[in-house]
Amino acid sequence: MKLSGLNAIITGASQGLGLEIARAFVRDGASVALCARDAAKLDAAARELRALATAGQKIVALPCDVSDPTAVSAFAAAAIAGLGSVQVLVNNAGIYGPKGPTESVDFAAWKHALEINLFGVLLPCRELIPHFKAQGRGKIINLSGGGATAPMPFISAYAASKAAVVRLTETLAEELRADKIDVNAVAPGALNTRLLDEVLQAGPRTVGEVFYQRALKQKATGGAPLDLGASLCVWLASAASDGITGKLLSAQWDPWINLAAKRDILAQSDIYTLRRIVPEDRGQKWN
Repeated sequence: MKLSGLNAIITGASQGLGLEIARAFVRDGASVALCARDAAKLDAAARELRALATAGQKIVALPCDVSDPTAVSAFAAAAIAGLGSVQVLVNNAGIYGPKGPTESVDFAAWKHALEINLFGVLLPCRELIPHFKAQGRGKIINLSGGGATAPMPFISAYAASKAAVVRLTETLAEELRADKIDVNAVAPGALNTRLLDEVLQAGPRTVGEVFYQRALKQKATGGAPLDLGASLCVWLASAASDGITGKLLSAQWDPWINLAAKRDILAQSDIYTLRRIVPEDRGQKWN
């Protein structure tokens, strides 16, 4: 088992990808602490995971709003106490936020999306980093999305927040490199979860015809498998990925299972990062 003896915190783990990540971690031997806002769904998830667990594995589940500093601090303390220690943090909680033209969507809703998607990554990191430093190791895995690497018209809060998550990931990776704390971001692919249902419910007049048609096609074809993103998270949490840090990895398109052999090259390059493209990168000289 890749994660035997490890303890992990997973946010937004009551359903969808977060729950699939929790299942994968438990199957690979980890004990887990889960949080989500919906207590009923969280309890159901915890019951399922306890049925999967073997002797010695612990499952801790507590409601938490990851945008609330006080709630996150209390949850992190309870998770560490319940598990004994934590070696892995998976920041999965996220929402799409308001949909529509940026100039007319509700500002409070736009701001709330950033609070969940960006502050909901920052706050758990702030709580766990001192704990990881004291242990001399740690793994932080932040869930990104399509908004990090391409414009998403009419879903601007999501796009802006996910791009910010990737740059925060890269920055923390450099801050924590000497502490042997690896920080990476995961793009799980286009998933058929509640977020897709939100897009379809909003309709083409709200999210745009192009994005809506893409969502319809995704719904019909099944989207990216949830277990693919979960498997990448397991690999990043395991010793197999030690020293790989500051990268945005696509579960679908990148050869992540073989990246350990490229560890030294990755450490010295900007491969799998967000960077500015200049004319020379596209064969142009604009002197």
